[in-house]
Amino acid sequence: MAMFGYEFMQRAFWAGGLIGIIAPVIGVYLMLRRQALMADTLSHVSLAGVALGSVMQFDPALSGFVVAIVGGIVIEQLRRSYRTYNELPVAIIMISGLALAVVLMSLKQNWSKSFSSYLFGSIVAVSDIQLLLIATVALVGVLFFIILRRPLYNMTFEEETAAISGVRVQLLSFSFAVLTGMIVAAAMPVVGVLLVSALIVLPASLALRIASGFAAAIMISVSTGLVGVFTGLSLSYYIDTPPGGTIALILLVFLLTTLLLQKLLQLLRRRSTKIQFKMKELLKHETLES
Repeated sequence: MAMFGYEFMQRAFWAGGLIGIIAPVIGVYLMLRRQALMADTLSHVSLAGVALGSVMQFDPALSGFVVAIVGGIVIEQLRRSYRTYNELPVAIIMISGLALAVVLMSLKQNWSKSFSSYLFGSIVAVSDIQLLLIATVALVGVLFFIILRRPLYNMTFEEETAAISGVRVQLLSFSFAVLTGMIVAAAMPVVGVLLVSALIVLPASLALRIASGFAAAIMISVSTGLVGVFTGLSLSYYIDTPPGGTIALILLVFLLTTLLLQKLLQLLRRRSTKIQFKMKELLKHETLES
C-alpha cells in the first residue's frame, strides 16, 4: 500500500499496534475494578504535563509521561484515603489536572498548532524516540501482566481476599496505577490526550459484553483494539481526518454494532421460544383431542 512508503506511517502503525495491544488489556482490568474513568482522568493530568513541559522548555511528551505517572500514584493514594467514596479521588485529580492545564496553556503563546497534535493525535507526530518509548512501555506492560497475572487477577475481583492469601495488595495497586499512567502517556501521539480513554475503555467494554471468561475478554479486547487502530490510521490517512477521533469513532461503531446484534439475537431467541411453546401447546391439544 502506498501509505507504507512513508516512514511516518510506518512509525504510526508500529506505535498504534503496540498501544493497541497493551491499552485494551489494562482497560479490562480497569473496567472490572470499577475504575473506567481513571484513564480519562490521567489523560487530563497528562495534558497538564504537556503544557508544563512547553512552558518550562522541556520535552512536552516526556513531561506529560512523568506527570501522568505521578497522577496515577496520587489517585491510588487518595483512593485508599477515601475508601467509601471510590469516585471522589478520580474527580479531584481530573479537576486539578484540567485546571492546571488551562492555566499553563494561558502562559504560552503561539503554540496552538503543536498543542493540537497532543490533543487529538497526529500520525506525523510519532518520532523514533516516542516509538522507542511506546515499545518500552508495551514491553513493561506485557511482562507485568504475564508475571503478575495471578495476584493481579485475585486483587481485581476481591482485594481483601487477595491480601489474606498473601498478595501485597498495596504495592501491586500502586504498580498498576503507575503502569496505567505510563500507558496513557505513551498513547498520546497516536490518539491524543482527549481520546486516550477511548482506546482503553471501548475495546474492553465490547469484550466484557460478549466474552465467556476472563481470558476470552482479554483476547477479544486486544483484537478489537488492534483492528480499530489499524483501520482508524488507514482511514485518517486517506480521508485526512485526525487519527485519534477516527480510531475512537471506529471503536464506538464496533461497540454499538455488537450491542445491536446482541439485541437482535435476544429478540430472535425470544421469538423462537414463543414459537416452540406454541407448537408444543398445539401438539398437546391435538393429542388430547385424538
